[in-house]
Amino acid sequence: MFMSGNGSEERIVYLDNAATSFPKPLCVWRAMEHYFFKVGGNPGRSGHRLSYRASEILFDTREALARLFNIDTPERIVFTKNATEAINVAILGLLKPGERVVTTAMEHNAVMRPLRYLEKTQGVRVDVVPADSRGMVDMEAMARVLEEKAALLVVNHASNVAGSLVDLAGVGALAREAGVPMLVDVAQTAGCFPIDVKSMNISIMAFTGHKSLLGPQGTGGLYVAPGLEPYPLIRGGTGSKSELEEQPALWPDAHESGTPNVVGLAGLRAGVEFVLEEGVDSIRAHEGRLFERFWQGAREIPGLILYGPDEWKERVAVVSLNVGGEDPAWVGHRLDRDYGIMVRVGLHCAPSAHKSLGTFPRGTVRVAFGLFNTSDEVDMALEALEAIARG
Repeated sequence: MFMSGNGSEERIVYLDNAATSFPKPLCVWRAMEHYFFKVGGNPGRSGHRLSYRASEILFDTREALARLFNIDTPERIVFTKNATEAINVAILGLLKPGERVVTTAMEHNAVMRPLRYLEKTQGVRVDVVPADSRGMVDMEAMARVLEEKAALLVVNHASNVAGSLVDLAGVGALAREAGVPMLVDVAQTAGCFPIDVKSMNISIMAFTGHKSLLGPQGTGGLYVAPGLEPYPLIRGGTGSKSELEEQPALWPDAHESGTPNVVGLAGLRAGVEFVLEEGVDSIRAHEGRLFERFWQGAREIPGLILYGPDEWKERVAVVSLNVGGEDPAWVGHRLDRDYGIMVRVGLHCAPSAHKSLGTFPRGTVRVAFGLFNTSDEVDMALEALEAIARG
């Protein structure tokens, strides 16, 4: 139960965790509150204790993320306001005019739009590896495409539409053999699926803080392995090398101009520490149980169409579906209005993925489970979908 804005009581079942996780752990709220009431300073800009405490927040957040992803160089993690900005830093900062980039048909527009922009304005060649109707990337085609020299490989770890996973270890091995740096979008997996940048051969990784890392919106970041030096997307004050009018080259300052979102990063640190304490394997197991319960129940509802892999090992807890020929927007409206169930509808900013699934241009209804969902909520969603399907 949650209290609405007018003070009345209403039941809400939140199943939109692929967009942003909700609710957040209490420790995230408390960490942000602590910053506002006890810190308040600007990191790296002053010489007083509150500025130092703010700097410690950034340092500790980087360290927590490094533990989570098995990163040896925390200073190579730069903070952004989301995964989209992080992806733009990497793509726009690394690719040069006329170079070739390889990506997949399951990418979000956070990848496709900057790539298409470079294709149009700088002659960058974009080769897209196809995916099947379940959203699974064609690994044989990936191997063939990587036989030709490429400057960058961009891969979505898990589709925000089909929930389908890419075998990062396998793709990473192909990239290593081809000598191509691999940029991975882990927006849907960071915090709910084990990620190891070493064993997966991840050269560059874009993450967001407000999904399964359980932090607030406006937080995210980019990890770049030593040896890769993207040009900064933004230049300005960093609190370091202030005698220079050129952007400093040292990390992370080279990519963190301007005052950062310290209160948000305080919340992100608490979210990451919560994930570390709970254990990523435990979180994945919980979401797997919810998915299995929902998937099995949904398959028994006449007229319900499910998309994505059947096997949990091939996916995350993001499920796209349609109810017969009904408009997904109408189904989502009914779920909210009549049953208090929050989902997302439409194309989910990933038209290429929908073309692979055969759901373009109508889109789908997307259900996305998170750490704080329960079996009872799964059953409520199934009952509601069955009622809508019956008409």
